[in-house]
Amino acid sequence: MKKTAHVRVFGIVQGVGLRYSVFRKATALSLAGYVKNLSDGSVEIVVEGEEKDIHGLLDYIRTGLRWAQVDDVEVAWDEYRGMYRDFDIRY
Repeated sequence: MKKTAHVRVFGIVQGVGLRYSVFRKATALSLAGYVKNLSDGSVEIVVEGEEKDIHGLLDYIRTGLRWAQVDDVEVAWDEYRGMYRDFDIRY
């Protein structure tokens, strides 16, 4: 089933290639949405697609990023809205 997830990633997550790694993984999983650095030092991710693929991205964020230090991942689930056609890095 398709879902939308609003994700905030906390820790040492900026300046370590996290956005590019998330972009590559999300694209490989055929997910849509975006990843963006926030002014408080966290990273925001909005992602749409199959729920199992979103879980795959979340697992990757929690355990597969070698240069980032992920201290916390907050996830808010929402209904799928089809707002995004592809996955982008926002600045």
